[in-house]
This record gives sequence, C-alpha cells and structure tokens, in this order.
Amino acid sequence: MKTLTIIDTFGFFFRNFYALPNLRNKDGFPTGLITGFANFIYTLREEHETDYILFALDAKGKNFRHEIDPNYKANRSPAPEDLKTQLPVAISWIDKMGFKAFSQEGYEADDVIAAAVRFAKKHDIKVRIVSHDKDLYQLIEDGSVVIYDPMKKQEIDREKCFEKFGVYPEHVGDYLSIVGDSADNVPGVKGIGAKGAKKLIDDFGDVANIYKNLDNVLNPRTKKLLEESHDNAFLSKELVKLDDSLDISDKFESFHFPLNQPLENIVDELEKYDLKGILSRLKYAPKVEEKKETHTFEPILLDNNEKLFSVVERLSKEDIVAFDTETTGLDVRSASIVGFSFATDTSKAYYVPIAHNYLGVGDQVSFEDAKKAIEKIFTCKVVGQNLKYDFAIVKQNFQSLHVEYFVDTMVLAWLLNPELSAGLDSLAKRFFSYEMVKFKDVVPKGQNFSVVDLEDACKYASEDAWMTLKLYEKLIEKLDPNLLTLAKNIEFPFIMTLLDMEEEGIKVDIEYFCHLELKTNSAIEELKIDIFKMCEMEFNLNSPKQLGAVLFEHMQLPVVKKTKTGYSTDESVLTKLLDEHEVISKILEYRELHKLQSTYIKPLLKLGEDSVNNRIHTSFLQTGTATGRLSSKDPNLQNIPTRTKLGREVRNGFIADEGYSFVGIDYSQIELRLLAHYSEDADLLNAFNNDLDIHRQTALKLFGEEEADKKRGVAKSINFGLLYGMGARKLAQTLGISQAEAKGYIENYFKSFATVKSYLESISDKAKEDGYVETLLGRKRYFDFENANGMQVPMYEREAVNTRFQGSAADLIKLSMNKIQNELCDENSKMLLQIHDELIFEVKDELVEYFAQKAKKIMKDIYDLKVKLDVSVCIGKNWGELK
Repeated sequence: MKTLTIIDTFGFFFRNFYALPNLRNKDGFPTGLITGFANFIYTLREEHETDYILFALDAKGKNFRHEIDPNYKANRSPAPEDLKTQLPVAISWIDKMGFKAFSQEGYEADDVIAAAVRFAKKHDIKVRIVSHDKDLYQLIEDGSVVIYDPMKKQEIDREKCFEKFGVYPEHVGDYLSIVGDSADNVPGVKGIGAKGAKKLIDDFGDVANIYKNLDNVLNPRTKKLLEESHDNAFLSKELVKLDDSLDISDKFESFHFPLNQPLENIVDELEKYDLKGILSRLKYAPKVEEKKETHTFEPILLDNNEKLFSVVERLSKEDIVAFDTETTGLDVRSASIVGFSFATDTSKAYYVPIAHNYLGVGDQVSFEDAKKAIEKIFTCKVVGQNLKYDFAIVKQNFQSLHVEYFVDTMVLAWLLNPELSAGLDSLAKRFFSYEMVKFKDVVPKGQNFSVVDLEDACKYASEDAWMTLKLYEKLIEKLDPNLLTLAKNIEFPFIMTLLDMEEEGIKVDIEYFCHLELKTNSAIEELKIDIFKMCEMEFNLNSPKQLGAVLFEHMQLPVVKKTKTGYSTDESVLTKLLDEHEVISKILEYRELHKLQSTYIKPLLKLGEDSVNNRIHTSFLQTGTATGRLSSKDPNLQNIPTRTKLGREVRNGFIADEGYSFVGIDYSQIELRLLAHYSEDADLLNAFNNDLDIHRQTALKLFGEEEADKKRGVAKSINFGLLYGMGARKLAQTLGISQAEAKGYIENYFKSFATVKSYLESISDKAKEDGYVETLLGRKRYFDFENANGMQVPMYEREAVNTRFQGSAADLIKLSMNKIQNELCDENSKMLLQIHDELIFEVKDELVEYFAQKAKKIMKDIYDLKVKLDVSVCIGKNWGELK
C-alpha cells in the first residue's frame, strides 16, 4: 500500500515556531520556525516512508463557515511578529524543495485534507496527517488514515483517539459540537465539558439523537444546559464538519515525493539564514549528483545446480560477495531457509530458491547443493546486512557455519552515525534515494516467503543482496580508518560472540514460575480488594483516566499535574501523594506486581513451556543504542528489576543445568573508574588504585570523618548521579532532601573534586565544538548543538557526558566478551547473558573456580587505564543467587 503524507501547513508551522521560539541567526533574523521545518524535512524520508506528500494551506479570505457564523475565528489573537516574518520564507521553501502546496478559494486546509483523504482511500493509499487540529481526528480510520504527532513521533489511530477524547473518530464532530473550540470561536454547549460530552455521546450517540432524547437526560443541570444551547450545538456541528467535495484527482500525481533529498535544493537558503546545524547534517544525507540518477540491476534466478555452480565455482577468496537469506519467519530457532541471494558486483544479483512451496512451483536447488554453494561463498569476503540473523539461519538449517572474513553493513552504518536508522530500507533511501521493494508487497498477509512466486522472489531477494553490496562500497568510502579498524577488530567478532550466546539460551524453572504466577495473582487480587475498599468504589485500576477521576474528583486528593487528556497518574505524581492517603502506596505496589506479572512472569513461563529443553533465547541488539550498550528483546532480560523483592524472585527462576553452576562476573564501579582515568583526579586515582571504598572516600571529603559512614549512601548517589547529568532537583528527589540542600552537596562535591568538574565541563565544550563525543575506542555520537533549543542544550550536555562513560564501559565489556568467548568458552563453559556491566556464564561444577579466576583476570587486564579495573565474582545455582 502506498502512503500519502499530508501536512496541515500553518498548524505545523505554528507548532514549530513555539517549539523553537528564540532561535536567531547572526543577523538577528528569527529562525525557530524554519529550523524546525528543515529538521522535519531532513528526517522525513528516513523516519516516515512516503510516496506522496501534500502541503495543505488555508485560502486567503473568508469561507463558507463565515457565512454560517460571522463570529467564526473572530477572536483569534494576531500572530507574533517573529512568526509572521518566517512564514513567507517557509512557504516559499515548499515549492523550492520540490513539494506541492495546495489551497482552494473558499476552503480551509482541513477541507483540502478531507478531500485528499477521500481520494486516497478510494485508491487504496494510506494517509498520514501531520497535524494537532482536533477537527481532523474525524478522519481517522484504522488501516487507512492516521494522525501523526511530529513532536512525540507517534501515530494516532482509533484507540489513541479514544484515549485522548474518550470518543472514537466517528463521534469527534459530535464531541466538538458540545465542548466547542475556543481557538476557532466554535461555541458548543456552554457549561458542558469533556467528561459531560463523553457521557452524552456514550448514552445517545450523535448530537441529533441527544436532542431527540432530552427527556432521557437524567442530570437536570445537563438537560437545562442542552436546552439553552440548542442552536449553538447544531451551529457548532456545521462549523466543525469537514467538506471533502474538492476534486483533486487531476492534481494528485504532482504530490509525488521528490527522489533526492529535498533540502539539497535550498542549500543557498540554508546558508542565507545561517542554519549551520542542518547544513552539517546534510553531509550524512545522500548527495545526489544528478537528479536523474537511477539505480538498476539485473536479478538472475539460479534455479538448478548447473546455473548455480557455474557462478559459484568462479568465486575466489578475494571476491567480495554480498549474502542474504530468505526464510519462513524471524525466529531463528524455528525459521526454515527458503532461499538465499548473493551479489558480486552492482550490475546484477542472484537468487537461489530452495524450499518454495506452492502449486506449480518451478525447479529449485536441492538442500545439499545449497549447503555446498553457501560453504563456497563463505570462503570469500562476505558482506551482509544484519549478518547475525543470516549466520544463525545457516547454522540452524545446515548444522554448520564457517566463515573467515565478513563485514556487516548495519554495523558500519551504526558506527557512521548511531542516532540514525541502520535498517536496509532506511539506508537505501538515505544514501541512494532508492525505494526498496516491501516485504508486505511480496508476501501475502498471514503467509511466509515460501509461497512467493519464484520470479517475484528473485526480484525481491536479489535486490537485498545488490543493495547491501552498494551500501558496503558507500560506507567503506565514508567511514574513517579508525572506525573501520574498530569494526574489524571488535564489532564484527562481537557478532559471533552474540550469536553463540543467543543460541545457548538460559534455562527457566517451569514449576517455580507456575508457583510465582499463582502467588502474584493472589497478591494482586488482595491489593485490588484493599484499594477498592479504601477508595469506596470499584474501577479499572489499569486505566489512568479512571484512576485520575477516582483520586482527584471522588477522593479530592490534591492535583499534582494535568495533561491534555486529564489528570496525570504517573509514578512521579503518585510518589508525591504518598503522604496524602494510604491507598497511594497500595496503588504503586499493585502497578509493580501487575507489570512484573504481565511483562516477565507470564511471558517467561510461556517461552519456557514452549521450548523443548525449557531454555529461552533472547535477541541482543548490537546497534540498538546510541551509546553502544547492548539492548535485549524477545524477551528483554536486561530490565528485570533487581531492587524489589519480587524482581529478585523472578531471577530465582533462571536456573543452571544439572551438574552446572552460574558464574556472574561484574565490573566494579566501571564508570567511576573511567571518570578517574579521564579526569586524572588525584583523589579518585588514589582511592581506586589502593582499593579504598570510593563512596566512603567521597563522603569523607564532603562530610568529614564523623559523618563519613552515615553519609556514604548520599556520596554514592552523588558519584553516580553526576555521570548521568543529575542536577539538584533529581538528587533532592533521590535522597528525599530539599533542593537547596542537594544543590549545596553538588557544589561542595565540585569544590572537593575540582578536576572532575573541569573535566565534565570539557566533555560538553568539546562536543559543542566538534558536534560529537567519542568513547574510549573512538566510537562517535553526534549532537546538533547549533540548532538546539533551550531545553535540548542541557539534555545534549547530559547525553554527551553519559555517552563518554557509558559508551566507554560498553567498549570494555565488548573487548572482554570477545576475549573470554575465544579463549575460555567451550562445551563445558558457556556465556549466556550480558546485563550491561555483568556477564553470566554456565560452567560445569568441577571447573567453576578455575573458569572464574581465568575470566576475572581477562576482565581486569582487558585495557590499560590509568586506574586499575576490578571485578566481583558470584557463583550460584540460580540467577538470583549471583547478587
């Protein structure tokens, strides 16, 4: 299905202006609006694939709504001068960038959008409307029309519409007819707000039916208000109604999304208004030399042994071969290989079908010959996109995997800029303005690749190998030699380390988790009874809206924070209310239990039961974070809580095999040691190199000998907090003290550790100067300080500091994992998990002590820092015993 993106232009510009209101160039010209616009266009192709784009504009002068009500939009305040100054510039850019803006005399942008939606739905085109206009929520239709919030980067469908207003899209017009809209001077029914409107719609449906059933409205006040505003209600219904009668069919083809990066067409304008940040970012965007540049290749089907080996046998060890697999699914432990593709140059690519299965399927290559061909390809220099998956498929299906030299383009793209998407489709757009064939357009819904016609499969699959080879050539050219060396020596070997870990998995105790589930269910039900009794009513505890109404309307607790959708009941709000009522602690406890039950206990139990040997296999994402830390999914085993009793009980359910034990090895205070290494602070170096308690030493400097032991916990919070940019407010919340006291602690710390303060400041200063920060091994993370607003600057400063230490710690743990995997791991000693600074192994009981000492030495000696590294070792029969 193709996609049309519609920009509610003026509304979009207004939001950008108020998001970045104070930006100016060196000449004093305001640039907040145009900066936000340029940033949106820069990310549009990467983050929101679209085939068509339309900028909808309000026509000048009055429209039919003014004829219905002369007061329509009569009370709007004049736009700020800085906004009016930028609007003509931004609107002129639309055409200059190659886009199409459209307006029609007598109509608003909303009507243009409604007409475009009608046309798109008729032609099976999905619509994404970039807008915050409440009226446009009427157009939402699951599967075909969504509203997109560019600030939150979130698509709003029927359910999210309901979360926002309490009604579904088909009743948004009725809802607005009752509550009105002060911005547009839509009167509504005076005195009835959102809650009352929702109830009326729930009870009676639309406005017309509400008035037909006035005698059935039980609340006398509501009934009276409806009677008094009868005319206004129906007037409002007409004002918010969208007119989709415009015919745009002859204009639609002009809405095609430009092939090149649109900002390339206005470089002179970007320079004129001094938008240095976006100009800097464009060096990572595709530089299309000629707008008419095309990228084509010949897909070739190798559907018998003669064709296959006539190509494969010509390959030598020096050849670079892009390789990709096609399978029946994404789970490598259950997926079967259907075929594979490869490419040796960018003029053609090959597809080898193995197991397509449909009536009338043509010739295919045998499983045995496919294995031989892959083994031959793997003697070459193999290039792939997310090779960990392809290697796992080969190993799972052919029970063997031997490859000497390989390069992963996903890892290379991530090293080039870890903030941007490293997916194949995104990279093809980013570097070549090329639209890849979509999986959903080839494989029928609910089916897998084995049912795809061989010719279609060849075009789709060979394109992946061809594009991967093109990306390899582009990325090798773009990456500096240091990052290429880092990729070769650390990141690529790390792929194999992760592959082995994922294949091994970790065992869960089924009986234990069944008992834990029953125990948690019982605790949850008891909590619900207590909470309902304290609140004197029953309600849906998992609904923030219902909970908010109970706490702040029914129980009259003080309102801490309100959002656009009602009362906030997030954790920070409830924590502030702990002293207001005893029910709050019960609600927080309920939420924790419910989250553990739904996120960990039930899913882990099911995964364990579905596995033949009760072992579950997480997937580690090597390119999932900007700092370099690993992330984990399906299931996420890195986020199981450790501070709560039940969280620790969940870990008790992970057990070692019979005759084996778990060995947990954890880097001790690694980020603080890196702080000592980088800052060269004499007191920190002395503390670590002489095995002193760093937190007590800090407390000693801050509070003196008499208070040092008592204040060690405070010092610990400060030590770690500063590495994550913790300010006085957050420290005050953490320690339960006043903000002024917390501020004093931080100031005292920096007086005592003056070297640390100057070093932390130097990280931010250097990041602002260079536009990036580097980790210990030279990985880079980029920050657009030049175009950052007042809120973004301190956030970027915190992230720059965090990346230096967290990213460098990630470097060290990767080095250790690779070395341990190569030197110590075998059939008796397996690496199972990495939880950031901690590694977990499963080792034969008689080898536990020997293995632990060897692994400990590797981790302590892995890198020569100005401070010595230290690790702690724990041994146990379940994961919970390791802490």
